[in-house]
Amino acid sequence: MRVSLAQVKYRTADFAYNYNSIVSVAETVDTDLLIFPQVGLEDIGGKDMVYDERCNAEQSDLYKKLAEKHFPFAILVGDVLIKDGEISLSVDGFYEVCGEKVFVADFYNDEVECDLYVLAKNRYFTMNSYEEFVNSIQSKTKFVYVSAIGIADCDVYAGGSFAKNACGVPVLLMPMCEKLTQNVDFENTVNFEAPVMEQQVLDVTTFALKEYCACTGLKKVVLGLSGGIDSALTAALAVKALGADKVLGVLMPSMFSSEGSVTDSLELAQNLGMKTVKEPITPLFDAFMKDRERLHDLAEENLQARLRALILMFYSNREGRLLLSTGNKSESSMGFGTLYGDLAGGFNMICDLTKTNVYKLSNYINKDGEIIPQAIINKAPSAELHPNQKDQDRLPEYAVLDDIIEMYVEQNLPQEEIYKKYDKSLVDETIKKIYRMQFKRHQGCLGVRLTERSFCKGVDMPVVQRYY
Repeated sequence: MRVSLAQVKYRTADFAYNYNSIVSVAETVDTDLLIFPQVGLEDIGGKDMVYDERCNAEQSDLYKKLAEKHFPFAILVGDVLIKDGEISLSVDGFYEVCGEKVFVADFYNDEVECDLYVLAKNRYFTMNSYEEFVNSIQSKTKFVYVSAIGIADCDVYAGGSFAKNACGVPVLLMPMCEKLTQNVDFENTVNFEAPVMEQQVLDVTTFALKEYCACTGLKKVVLGLSGGIDSALTAALAVKALGADKVLGVLMPSMFSSEGSVTDSLELAQNLGMKTVKEPITPLFDAFMKDRERLHDLAEENLQARLRALILMFYSNREGRLLLSTGNKSESSMGFGTLYGDLAGGFNMICDLTKTNVYKLSNYINKDGEIIPQAIINKAPSAELHPNQKDQDRLPEYAVLDDIIEMYVEQNLPQEEIYKKYDKSLVDETIKKIYRMQFKRHQGCLGVRLTERSFCKGVDMPVVQRYY
């Protein structure tokens, strides 16, 4: 039996688009069994009855229209088989195609006896999961996994479809974030080597922005360029995703901004080929504070951030640009950001990257030549909201903070385990802030999910609670 895998692009609840994606492939192949990913990227059920009923009806229509095409081969769309103009949904997961026993499931079970095992469930991308997933399949029969590419809000479906022979050896590895159809040669073997993690994150984040813009109809983006590493990385990712002509950087220096915040941002923009505008906020700040007492407190710091958001939203509204937020996971964990200020935005590409990973990805982008100026990478992180401000004035060293976040949030380790590595008072205060700052994260914009327990989706905690 000849088997082909179609790694196609789907869009959430857009079944007309998804149908055309399937048909465009099916009309060009010569095979016995053409396998597509399950047609929906969203979880249908339990959220909105009207929405779910519509999706279920449109999904059923998609299968009927495919059956009416009478393709000269069998088609699997997830766990639905379409053959000879008939639609089949097996209760036990078994189908017969070309005299061979095909088993379709959502999860792998090495005890199932069949000729071909098909894993039909789309998997959203998380860091470190792809290599682990491929290696976890120790097949005793011919095996294929096929996944769609596309986005569902924060979740990115990145493909990475593959096939293994009956000895558990890979015979086909399909790239991430690419539409592709390939025939499976179970006699062929390939060496499995997952792309380095930074390359995976680079591909997934840029694909997510590109697809988000395509699905929403937005074609251009805007972001604030502060001279810091977060906005620099976001700008580099946005240019890679959309092209330099679609990205606008706004420089908004204040009376506290260093010279490097402007010069480094301009050098970055030149390296990327993107356009910039300069909008100093000092006149606006002075006008507001004219008849008010200057206390140099948090309210004045946050005022600066909110004035910058005002300017950015002006460009967003005036030019129809999506505003990119630039906060990272370390900052959002600690609530290190201003509501309706630097937290404002429509999409965030780095929200699930800790500061440590922001630096790793930035250095990776520079591996073949300097794109992000080294001065930006080398400087101490600062919001520049008061003289000589540094992030570490209010936060632990990022290497320590990120490790605690990783252990507590991602690994779900009890505090007692973390005490073995770090001071108890530091651990307790960090965890306390993680809980207390949920009210800010609750109001944050959508972003790219890169971990199992992302704050943009996956870690659901109450806003109103008593922690200690």
